[in-house]
Amino acid sequence: MGEFFKDLWDFMRVRKKFWLAPIIIVLLLLGALLIFAQGSAVAPFIYTIF
Repeated sequence: MGEFFKDLWDFMRVRKKFWLAPIIIVLLLLGALLIFAQGSAVAPFIYTIF
């Protein structure tokens, strides 16, 4: 998994695609939020957002 992120970073650095970094970070944070809130009492409120 670490090699994937290293390759992704190398791709963005070489091809000057740094605008992809915030998009990837936001997607990862949203995915983590959905996974961690799945079993909590906050889950109904998070699922109404989507």
